[in-house]
Amino acid sequence: MLKKIALVTLAASISITSLLAEDKINGAGATFPAPLYYDWAFNYKTDSKNLVNYQSIGSGGGIKQIAKRTVDFGASDEALNTLDLAKDNLLQFPAVIGSIVVAFNVKGIADATLKLSNEVVADIFAGKITSWNDPAIVSENKGLDLPNQKIVVVHRSDGSGTTFNFTYYLTQSSKNWKDKFGTGKAVDWATGIGGKGNEGVTNLIMQTPYSIGYIENAYKEKNNLSAAVLKTASGKWVVANEENFKAAAKYASWTKDKHFHSVLALQQGDTSYPIVAATFILLPREKSDVNKKVIAFYDYAFKKGDENAKKLGYIPLPEDTKKMIREYWAENIK
Repeated sequence: MLKKIALVTLAASISITSLLAEDKINGAGATFPAPLYYDWAFNYKTDSKNLVNYQSIGSGGGIKQIAKRTVDFGASDEALNTLDLAKDNLLQFPAVIGSIVVAFNVKGIADATLKLSNEVVADIFAGKITSWNDPAIVSENKGLDLPNQKIVVVHRSDGSGTTFNFTYYLTQSSKNWKDKFGTGKAVDWATGIGGKGNEGVTNLIMQTPYSIGYIENAYKEKNNLSAAVLKTASGKWVVANEENFKAAAKYASWTKDKHFHSVLALQQGDTSYPIVAATFILLPREKSDVNKKVIAFYDYAFKKGDENAKKLGYIPLPEDTKKMIREYWAENIK
């Protein structure tokens, strides 16, 4: 029952506890991978009796908490660069790859039927395109009955790695967006309503007719939402599905010397979905004993968690990447 609750409700935080537990570690941060971390934690407790308490508070909160050492590990969908890691004496490695979808709630428009070019997406979130039957949308969707209704934009209200990756995609897709808003975990939105976490944005989209927002694909799948067809970097229309996520993920380029710093949006390839992103774990360099407990959990997840990741709509890390991460652990955690 606990597993079902954790995976279905996507609560803002979940605590898995047991009197028989041997060890407990606390983490906080990104909402993007939270459904998977809950699932991995449940299975890890079952197999090892060790506990993982993860609070889904957003990447910005996760970075702040690990910098203050109030948790054992932080989680962020924005990879920190080497300077920021050095400033807070942190280590970093990726945990899984996911995808951000542009979800919408328009009656009569089914999943994977609405086409939105990347520039049109940028113009919607910039407040330039304000109605569903705007000529820019109609021209890309011959045959769809687009209503004469105002578009309600839904965005994150908290500091978010999902927002970082989404706005990076918008910045690369639109000069107007780049000049006026740019890339960041939080931006000055021109329009719309804000929700906290992927959970909050998902709920607002579900509750608000004619809305549109950006969420991690797992939230879209679990709540049976509809998502737009987008364009690849090469200009081909591409639906949000596992095959196209994997096509983009294969171009990920990781290096240990940069602590796996990367942005995966708009990769090459005619079938590469344009908003793919990795999510990262942050560790304090000086806490070797606790770090060993954290990496024991993620090593378990890398060995036994791939199928669960796929079921929830994520892309497991390639085996050669996992090998590189284990080498990184061995070099930095003594």
